[in-house]
Amino acid sequence: MTKRLFLKSSAALLAAAAVLPAFAQTTPIKFQLDWRFEGPSALFLTPAAKGYFKDAKLDVTIDAGNGSGGTVTRVASGAYDLGFADMAALMEFHANNPDAPNKPVAIMMVYNDTPASVMALKKSGIKTPADLNNKKLGAPVFDAGRRAFPIFAKANKIGGVQWTAMDPPLRETMLIRGDVDAITGFTFTSLLNLEARGTKAEDVVVLPYPDFGVKLYGNAIIASPKILKENPTAVKAFLQAFAKGAKEVIAKPAAAIEDVKARDGIINVALETRRLTMAIDTVINSPNARTEGFGQVNRPRMTLMASQVSDAFGTKTRVNADAVWNGSFLPSAAELNVLPAKK
Repeated sequence: MTKRLFLKSSAALLAAAAVLPAFAQTTPIKFQLDWRFEGPSALFLTPAAKGYFKDAKLDVTIDAGNGSGGTVTRVASGAYDLGFADMAALMEFHANNPDAPNKPVAIMMVYNDTPASVMALKKSGIKTPADLNNKKLGAPVFDAGRRAFPIFAKANKIGGVQWTAMDPPLRETMLIRGDVDAITGFTFTSLLNLEARGTKAEDVVVLPYPDFGVKLYGNAIIASPKILKENPTAVKAFLQAFAKGAKEVIAKPAAAIEDVKARDGIINVALETRRLTMAIDTVINSPNARTEGFGQVNRPRMTLMASQVSDAFGTKTRVNADAVWNGSFLPSAAELNVLPAKK
């Protein structure tokens, strides 16, 4: 090969290499869930399994979590680009870390209502929020329902409550043993955990926060300001792929659980299918979600929540509702049309 021909061939190869990434390159995204691989995680695992993220030129890694507070912190640290976390936990982080350089923001609402509730056994005699006065309640210290309980207590004039802390696996066991009178937790988590421990659903009193004057938002997809600034196209593509997958999960939850089982082979398929179905029925396809639109928020409601969280959590500064939410990356109205018609 002559020197001239070699140089021409090398130049052609370099030109081709320069063009290829524009078509073939994928964007890596690290995503942190709020909890273990359970039924509701199908909302993210299904679009991954079906290749929707890949089709959007995204290489998405989905990791299990250990609570919303941890998810917010990890996204803030830069360890994760996106996450799934309770809105109150995000607000608390903002208000307690006003000078943090990388405060995450919510970019799509998924649980339009908080899944938190108070649960007690019927034999305790607890039937209404008023019956919780001077009772002993139990929950892990980071539990969303426990953190927001002052809002529930204020709305229902409850006082004199004593709290017992425990690790998450002991919460339902301690209620059954009578160590506490009631517990707080996500309904679709604790109710099914009680059943798994031999308690019948009809023997449990459930007091959902949204039914008793607490209109808090639940979990949202959150993002680091870094990825929002540096790669807004990837963020929008992620939300589009997520919405496409979420529509299928909501329509066929039993099928979606297979994608959860693929990530954790020891799950109880029947139990996790019920957990996912409960989440869809109570906090995803809720009346508020149908009114406001999937993925979206109501500004006055968000402002009220910011004020309530500031008071209940005793934050260092007041929560700024405008600083915790950015809806500019949401997909189109047609792509957000994922909720089935009311039955």
